[in-house]
Amino acid sequence: MSWYRNTVWFVKGLREYTRGGYESASKHFNPADMEVDVAGRSFLVTGANSGIGKATAKEIARRGGTVHLVCRNKERAEVAQEEIVTETGNQNIFLHIVDISNPKEVWKFAEKFRNEHKLNVLINNAGCMVNNRELTEDGLEKNFATNTLGTYILTTALLPLLGKEADARVRQQVVLTERWAKAHRNIHFSVMHPGWADTPAVRSSMPDFYERMKNSLRTEAQGADTVVWLAVSAEAIKLPSGLFFQDRQPVATHLPLASTHSPLEDEEKLMAVLEEFSQNFRSSSPGT
Repeated sequence: MSWYRNTVWFVKGLREYTRGGYESASKHFNPADMEVDVAGRSFLVTGANSGIGKATAKEIARRGGTVHLVCRNKERAEVAQEEIVTETGNQNIFLHIVDISNPKEVWKFAEKFRNEHKLNVLINNAGCMVNNRELTEDGLEKNFATNTLGTYILTTALLPLLGKEADARVRQQVVLTERWAKAHRNIHFSVMHPGWADTPAVRSSMPDFYERMKNSLRTEAQGADTVVWLAVSAEAIKLPSGLFFQDRQPVATHLPLASTHSPLEDEEKLMAVLEEFSQNFRSSSPGT
């Protein structure tokens, strides 16, 4: 019976994450939520040269925001920057070349950025889905280095800058979001699932899944919709900090019967390990 229930929830969840799920949910969206002018506000988007990151940056640029694109590949990033400027007419699109999987590089960038810019919204979008075990030059597993440690360092380093601004916001991973939301009451944290979208990451990392589902996948803009809503709308910050969103609605962070809850002691150990790692790399980072 438990197998059957989990299967039903998986199929239901998969359907909700497709293009059809988005189209169904969007019938209840309030268009006025996104009719905002964010000129004068500063947004930093990691992994912004393609996929959901680029779509997010483009939508924020259309609304007048200053957008900082943080990308690993200089050539692709410059193409994305030019595309965003051309399509939106917004000249305030700035490029920073940073490898989020390199903790020393992240520290160096964040501390420089903190001294030179203001920041209202941090959107941690960069991530990787490496199927085979791969180590970075620092000996870190690449998925962990990019998706968890690099994101932790960037956010930690920029929290003082965000804390200076009214209505500061961060998009983050689930456990980190919940922990930071409790620790930093003056900053609004949220995390979201974009659904299954037709992005370069899905095509390259999940080729079999992509072939089966490609006609049902969301567009990049549909995948980015909730990110943009969380970043710019007044409605998003009326909800409590630390929630997990899907299609502009807060949802449970765990499926029923899935046994994915983390014990409190495991979460505390994770935070302690991340802090230890981050400080070790900070002390070895050039210029710190």
